[in-house]
Amino acid sequence: MKLIHQLSKETGIPIGTIRFYEKSGLFSGKPKEEVTTNNYVYYDDEVIEKIRFIQMAKAVGFTLSEIKEVIDAWYQRQISTSAQIEVLNRKLIQIDQKINELKAMKKQITLCKTNIENRVTAQ
Repeated sequence: MKLIHQLSKETGIPIGTIRFYEKSGLFSGKPKEEVTTNNYVYYDDEVIEKIRFIQMAKAVGFTLSEIKEVIDAWYQRQISTSAQIEVLNRKLIQIDQKINELKAMKKQITLCKTNIENRVTAQ
């Protein structure tokens, strides 16, 4: 069981971010039952795993709301392998759609640039 500053040090995630994740419902710490003189919250090793999962998922483009949808089921093995693959397939489709949108934007910007260059050359 670790205090928040120990959790931060071990994961490299700022305390404020850990608190934000906790308030967002991505995980939670627990007070020690035998200690009633302080309000310290302790975190177990599963929270460390979840934080690493969150960071990995964010790095590949998942939003926190998407992560929140699957994190507990994923870690409690309540989500089947096929459901895990479906989550990843949906994200791949979103990424492909975004790539197509960016390509269309690039084409439009290139066209605008060409038009401006041609207008300047014609003057």
